[in-house]
Amino acid sequence: MKTVTLDVGVSQAIAAHYDEALRLIEERFRVRVAARGTEVSLSAEGENNTEGVDRVADLLQQLGELHANGVVLGREEMRTAVELMQRSRATRLLDHFVDFKIETPVRPVVPRSENQRKYVQAIRNDDLVLGIGPAGTGKTYLAVAMAVRAWANKKVKRIILTRPAVEAGERLGFLPGDIAAKVDPYLRPLYDALYDFLEIDRTERLLEQGVIEIAPLAFMRGRTLHKSFVILDEAQSSTSEQMKMFLTRLGSGSKAVVTGDVTQIDLPAQKISGLVEAGEVVQGIKGIGVVRFDDTDVVRHPLVKRLVLAYERHEAARLTQAAEKQVVSEREEENDER
Repeated sequence: MKTVTLDVGVSQAIAAHYDEALRLIEERFRVRVAARGTEVSLSAEGENNTEGVDRVADLLQQLGELHANGVVLGREEMRTAVELMQRSRATRLLDHFVDFKIETPVRPVVPRSENQRKYVQAIRNDDLVLGIGPAGTGKTYLAVAMAVRAWANKKVKRIILTRPAVEAGERLGFLPGDIAAKVDPYLRPLYDALYDFLEIDRTERLLEQGVIEIAPLAFMRGRTLHKSFVILDEAQSSTSEQMKMFLTRLGSGSKAVVTGDVTQIDLPAQKISGLVEAGEVVQGIKGIGVVRFDDTDVVRHPLVKRLVLAYERHEAARLTQAAEKQVVSEREEENDER
């Protein structure tokens, strides 16, 4: 058993979300937690789980550091801190909540995994960043937050958000409305992220003024984008030619972030994904960052992480079966030839 003495502010934060916070800590680290005032007693559920006790003690000590640095420990902050510490013993919570916090006009955002922190750092340091990984890992959300922050701090004059409208294909001409109405459904997730950081009314005003532009990738051709923060979302469905076109649009004082999930390519089978190719082409080029996410970075509903893993297992099994069938087929052909 280990006893930890908490700062008063931390003990009050735990008390405010007592059942939820303690249940979460006990579940994730397999320890028993008993809190009385500022004293917290920790004991292992199993004989070999002393590491769990040490990690919870470290978590509580780091929560104290956050409180001392002015971080309000609400329900979301407590959950994020627990999840970060569970993923990695080496996690330093101050990195996520203080050093890499993204301030926006409406609400601050903090990286909720190590790869998210690396992603934010890459966007700070590099003029072009590729964020590649499964759904729910915060690629688009964090990129939009960084774009809004850059605009609010007058680092850029415009925010340009774009997506390939591959799913529409030839059907665009048969949908009602003008071109904006036709492509709007494919760009809606970008609006949702903007509303979180700027609110709806302000976002709409900035859209009307041209400060924020949301358009299909095809509309980027022939342009040079100066003093802009440009985000290409769902880039896995861009072609090789489209990706090269987009990457060469950058003008002076601009940043670009390219996001996508290479397991969800909507291109015809004979087409090469521009994101897959770019991930290989830009390796080692100074000023370009590539951050790859995995299932441990999923920050949506817990079911999303399970679904990502389930699909990965299913795809691996399918490829194994296909390979086995190919081997059997080749052996049968050899026997027939004999």
